[in-house]
Amino acid sequence: MKEFLLLLKKGNKSALLAAIVNAVIAIIKGIGFGMTGSVALFAETMHSAADTANQLFVFSGSALSKKAPTDRFPNGFGRLVNLVLLGAVLIVGIMAYETIVEGIHHIIHPTHSSGLIITLVILAASTVLESFVLFKAMKEINHELGIQPTGFAVVTQAMANMGKAKPATKLVFLEDTVATLGGLLAMIAVIIAYFTPFHQAEGIASVIIGLLMFIVVGKVFLDNAAGVIGESDEEMEDKIGEMVMNDPDVKDIQALTVVKEGEDLHVELEIELDPSLTVAQADDIKDRLEEKIMQENGVTDVIIELDEDDGIQNWAEEHKKSDLIEK
Repeated sequence: MKEFLLLLKKGNKSALLAAIVNAVIAIIKGIGFGMTGSVALFAETMHSAADTANQLFVFSGSALSKKAPTDRFPNGFGRLVNLVLLGAVLIVGIMAYETIVEGIHHIIHPTHSSGLIITLVILAASTVLESFVLFKAMKEINHELGIQPTGFAVVTQAMANMGKAKPATKLVFLEDTVATLGGLLAMIAVIIAYFTPFHQAEGIASVIIGLLMFIVVGKVFLDNAAGVIGESDEEMEDKIGEMVMNDPDVKDIQALTVVKEGEDLHVELEIELDPSLTVAQADDIKDRLEEKIMQENGVTDVIIELDEDDGIQNWAEEHKKSDLIEK
């Protein structure tokens, strides 16, 4: 139990904050739906409930993935966060389905909901809270990448680098983006349904919110399925490869792989050195490179193998081919 509590302290803070805020929002929206019968509020209640459960899964998964390697699992538990997220999206998928079904039912059999002021106040308050969590997630993305923008650049930089964020932070960002947009959409639908004969507006909003939730499900599923299988980080491979080749003692790179282990990066490198070097000199080069690579953002493990120079430039030739293919 003590180890579990210590691991929880290492969980993704954005996910924990999002779970707490969404739990409060879900309760408020649920009460509002009971009072008004608003279909838009129902959709938003389901959305917030799904987000709460999902983000609790994310927080616990990100914490447990920090568990130290054991004899049975020597590679550690980094990919556990990907497995947890694959399970978590099922909850969002079920809630999204229910949201769409309720929306379609309201489109076919439209009803006039009451309590306009209550509905709008609840939706406005929840949207503000969701946007606060979204902004925190954006700041977390920038922090993870070592970027410190100010002002509106926090938003633009986070959106530009969202794909490089840790799985848990990325999920929080996606879910709260949809939640914020869903809140705004629900408010517009409620106003239209109340002041015009077009009562189907709330149903249409419910369907759109459900479809947006399904988009998040698809994106998160594909990202984390790749993470479970073992996905390489090509951008980091290029960066580390360039850094290693700039070392004056490295003649060539035989192989280099950077594999994502959940939120961490595992590096395996095989380099060629001058065969006339002593074991002590080669070991110093290895230690120097390990230290440099470990300073890269997200890298937690480095394995370097040494080989003698064969006089053939493998790394340079491989990258020339890659550049030609890209062009």
